[in-house]
Amino acid sequence: MADPLAYLAGRWRVERAVRDLASGDEGHFAGSTVFGPLDGGGLLHEESGDFTWRGVTRPATRTLRFLPGPAPGRVDVRFADGRPFHDLDLTRGRYIADHPCAADLYRGEFTVLDAGRWRTVWRVGGPAKDLELTTDYTREVLTGDTTREG
Repeated sequence: MADPLAYLAGRWRVERAVRDLASGDEGHFAGSTVFGPLDGGGLLHEESGDFTWRGVTRPATRTLRFLPGPAPGRVDVRFADGRPFHDLDLTRGRYIADHPCAADLYRGEFTVLDAGRWRTVWRVGGPAKDLELTTDYTREVLTGDTTREG
């Protein structure tokens, strides 16, 4: 994939399974992510939906910045406040990125499944966390007045 920012641009349906590997607890997020243009280049990733954990459902949001990386096909992913999160290279359709957070390590595997579907699997390990988060993204295609999965 030559241009991951062009691939990601648009609206995606999001389904995320969260498993606490230590306790066995499981949670679920359902919502949408919009990758919209950012002033100066790149994309603003805005995710919103509902997260259910231990039987309680609450609204959840997340904002990231996907910026052009240091080389073609590379992306510099940052938190909303500009702090570095991880790099991303989808030129081969699969990429593994690490993000150290205090004493925990987040290891993400990104896989492009086809033109309208991609997946991330984050494994979080350390003294405070033992989690696996699997997120499936399905592109939403606007057709007239309705939105459908593509």
